[in-house]
Amino acid sequence: MLRLRRVEPAAALWADRATYDDRLIFHTRPWLRFVAEAQGATPVLAVVEDGGETVGHFTGLVSKRFGLRLLGSPMAGWTTSYVGFLLRPDVSRRQALEALMPFAFDDLGCAHLEIRDRRLTLGDLPGLGLQWDTAPTAVISLTPPENDLFAAMASACRRNIRKATKSGVVIEEVPPDDPSFAAEFYDQLRDVFAKQNLVPTYPIDRVRSLMSCVGPSGNLLLLRARDAAGRCIATAILPWHHRTMYFWGGASYRADQLSRPNEALIWHALRWARTRGLTEFDFVGGNAYKAKYGTVEVPVPWARRSRSPLLAGLRDAAKQGFALKQRATARLTRAR
Repeated sequence: MLRLRRVEPAAALWADRATYDDRLIFHTRPWLRFVAEAQGATPVLAVVEDGGETVGHFTGLVSKRFGLRLLGSPMAGWTTSYVGFLLRPDVSRRQALEALMPFAFDDLGCAHLEIRDRRLTLGDLPGLGLQWDTAPTAVISLTPPENDLFAAMASACRRNIRKATKSGVVIEEVPPDDPSFAAEFYDQLRDVFAKQNLVPTYPIDRVRSLMSCVGPSGNLLLLRARDAAGRCIATAILPWHHRTMYFWGGASYRADQLSRPNEALIWHALRWARTRGLTEFDFVGGNAYKAKYGTVEVPVPWARRSRSPLLAGLRDAAKQGFALKQRATARLTRAR
């Protein structure tokens, strides 16, 4: 039987976590600092034990809503992706997930749990009282030669990358302390959401927090696309760690999309990651437009469990309420 035991962060603990092959940037100190700052949440670190021997680690954060303690690993809306477990290859993820239940609800006294673990499968979930969404993500293997990566893209995507070059689009790598980048990205993000009569789902301070917390680690690639006149027309935010680069966010002005800066940004990121030995690019979510880059869809279930059906209903109602608020804010913005 596996059990989870909460531990305090210490140098030896972080050193041990860094030995696990399934580690992600979302398990690191800088990333946890970012999520904690953005969400007003408290990080929770635990070791997974088998008969007193440490065989893995769990990462999460506890937040409070309406007086209730919620354990997110992560929670929806936190603008972070898979967290969950670090485990030795011979340890069952289902058994670790089963051990998480008493830890979350009894040891931590939480009323609600959500988890999205990169290596959990749909077969790990039945019989544990969980609800889940399949929540697939789109990934690209970076192991083939560069020419093969390019050839795997849809022909229209390849043409758009060439068109960006011919149009004079230039991609810049931006230092994480650049004072203008967050404002450029967020202004373009507003334009992206306006296309759907919506407003961004998070404030500009979320971008600034990400840059200040994760940027100094060296694991954050910021890209800016300039047109032939030198004007910034698109941006991308791409954290990376261990084997994988992640697409955290991208934005561009609708009026400049004929220059195809978005495709140029992704192509630059793929080559940048590959030359540094990374083996995977993860779009952190599935979407039809991503298929043009030659992606493969991978199911990564997002599971949740509440102490009572009422809490589960409140969670779904809060999600619907957020969507309604977003549309109402967009209408007020247009009216002004």
